[in-house]
Amino acid sequence: MRRFLNPLPSDRRVSTRHAVKTPLRVRLWKSATPEHAGQSQNISEQGMFFATDLRMGVGTVVELVLKMPQEITGESETEWRCTGHVVRVQQVDTEVGTQGVGVQFDCYQVAKG
Repeated sequence: MRRFLNPLPSDRRVSTRHAVKTPLRVRLWKSATPEHAGQSQNISEQGMFFATDLRMGVGTVVELVLKMPQEITGESETEWRCTGHVVRVQQVDTEVGTQGVGVQFDCYQVAKG
């Protein structure tokens, strides 16, 4: 599994979270709903918290596509496609949306460059 760099110093979770804001695209798994823009707020090896205007509930399966920054992986920026399920939803106030969504990754794939 890939190692992430620059952890948040106060995080006590099993998987260290990194405060990284990067654009992403999100869509509901196997849905005709168009994909929506989002922005990560933090990322770990096991999941991510992001902001979007797409409404969804806990348990929803989503697909996320983002360019993982070099400061996270230690490698050049690459596009990742992650599938996961929503474990938390809360109101946020960001430029990309008011829905904050916590997703636990079920799997991810790094695009071949």
